[in-house]
Amino acid sequence: MSEFIKTQEPKKILGHPQGLFLLFATEMWERFSYYGMRAVLTLYFTQALLFDKAFASNFYGGYTSLIYLTPLIGGYIADKYWGNRRSILVGGLLMAIGQFLLFLSGGLYDQQPSGNMLLYAGLGVMIVGNGFFKPNISSMVGNLYDPADRRKDAAYTIFYMGINLGSFIGQTICAVVGNTGRAQDFRWAFLACSIAMLLGTVIFQWGKIKYLVTWKGEPVGETPATPSVVKKTYWVLPLLFLVGLGMLWFDVNVYPILLWVPVFGGIGSLAFILMDKSLNALERQRVIVIYIVSFFVIFFWAAFEQAGASLTFFADEQVDRQLFGWTIPPALFQNFNPFFVVTCAPLMAIVWTYLGNKGLEPSSPYKMAIGLTLLSIGYLIMLPAVKDPLPGVKVSAGYLAALYFFHSVGELCLSPIGLSLVNQLAPAKYSSLLMAVWFLANVVANKLAGTLSSYYPEAGKITNFLGYQMASLYDFFLLFVVMSGVAAVLLFFLSRRLTRMM
Repeated sequence: MSEFIKTQEPKKILGHPQGLFLLFATEMWERFSYYGMRAVLTLYFTQALLFDKAFASNFYGGYTSLIYLTPLIGGYIADKYWGNRRSILVGGLLMAIGQFLLFLSGGLYDQQPSGNMLLYAGLGVMIVGNGFFKPNISSMVGNLYDPADRRKDAAYTIFYMGINLGSFIGQTICAVVGNTGRAQDFRWAFLACSIAMLLGTVIFQWGKIKYLVTWKGEPVGETPATPSVVKKTYWVLPLLFLVGLGMLWFDVNVYPILLWVPVFGGIGSLAFILMDKSLNALERQRVIVIYIVSFFVIFFWAAFEQAGASLTFFADEQVDRQLFGWTIPPALFQNFNPFFVVTCAPLMAIVWTYLGNKGLEPSSPYKMAIGLTLLSIGYLIMLPAVKDPLPGVKVSAGYLAALYFFHSVGELCLSPIGLSLVNQLAPAKYSSLLMAVWFLANVVANKLAGTLSSYYPEAGKITNFLGYQMASLYDFFLLFVVMSGVAAVLLFFLSRRLTRMM
């Protein structure tokens, strides 16, 4: 019997479609894989491969930015040829293979160039896989609901809990088994990530036919093209691998092209969409809103993504990590973020629902401006801790916990809200492509995060970013206070205008 036969009214769990929780589980294991690997990546660079912090930061920024660049291609191919389901399957399998190549690299970390070749190959395969996985699973969440359904913000918040639950589990396991102080143990973290990614893909395949249906009972994410056309487009996989790997190497070793490629990609995709004569004036206006808010999230993620780079260096070197005689692995401090998100997400969903029922819920741009404000406050809290430090005295872990608390609540105000906003405003024929555009902002942000982390100050070293001199951690953290604070003020100012455009 065909998998696309229309079913009865879909059953609900906690008032939401069952498909939401299938996507929740799939994304949870994928985020285990990504964030577990990310938790130890810069430490693997500096402690096993012996890269210096500046090179490791730029490498980290180049990789994480490409992770968000390839969804622009994967989203387009899914919309036109493969569909969401096929794209998620291919992407998930590729990411599992990529993590396994990192496991092999970790086993040969002291045997060069073999270890580095496997490192580049593993990262390249994951860059391609993520391009097909990331935009498609996010866009499928909104497709489960009626376009006018007010539960979408709550649904994306629940979905976001899956992301952070996976992150919490992945970072915990990878920090414990991989960040042991022994270079040879990093490989076990990568192996755990490969297994988690494979498990998430299997779960998706198991439940996609039964549970991924719209509010009308129609299938979500089916292949729009015929099988013969789909097969003819598989050539894009090796091409993306070669291009992505080349861009990563060039960005890290020659010139930071990933600060500029997404800019041209964003301008080109905007022109492509706006030239579509089938779109009406309101649809074009909403597309412009997506691009404006995407610009502001660059400043959020550039500061937020210090978690995997400079804040990990800070936790390793400047934070008191002793707890009842146990030395906490520095990678484990990143777990403050998913812990706070998972515990606070239900409260945020209740708050937005309550305010919505009262007619007092802030607009999506206003919520995102709140998120930027909380991000700035998080770095502001760190300033007293790092001002005029005493020799040999380390910072209490409580300061880092407070930073991650404000960053996590700010993330809840910005990221799931932004995902929901893109889904609501995007024309149906460009839903995956515009979700990829949302992630395109993360390309610039993650590359900028790596660039900024490379200016992390060390004893006797003064760094200079666009004329701003940083001789201490106080100067370094102050930069993020100002950057995110100014972005918040501007977005507050524009919120009313953007809401009218929506």
